[in-house]
Amino acid sequence: MNQTSEAGSLSVENGRWGLRGALTIDSAGKVLAASGAAPLPLSGIVSLDGVERVDSAAVAVLLAWKRRAMEEGKELVFADVPSSLTALAQLYGVGQLISPEAEGSRAPAA
Repeated sequence: MNQTSEAGSLSVENGRWGLRGALTIDSAGKVLAASGAAPLPLSGIVSLDGVERVDSAAVAVLLAWKRRAMEEGKELVFADVPSSLTALAQLYGVGQLISPEAEGSRAPAA
């Protein structure tokens, strides 16, 4: 099952979510709406391996998913987090929520 937004897409396969494309202000609303129509991934894993570009809206989407998982009493982790997204999350003081293993490390400058 694929649920597509204009610039980014959310796929649900083998019990996990996967994101592809840009997750920016232009696509975040559509990706978030598509995810709301899908159950949280059974594995609790969201792969960000296919994410090509991010801005602060990506942080907001990931935090919304974390909040939803907490409300539903489920665990949710992000895998393959791009360094640019890790850097933004650290800048906003939420790095531990997005990428716990990267907390305290410095992402390369863009």
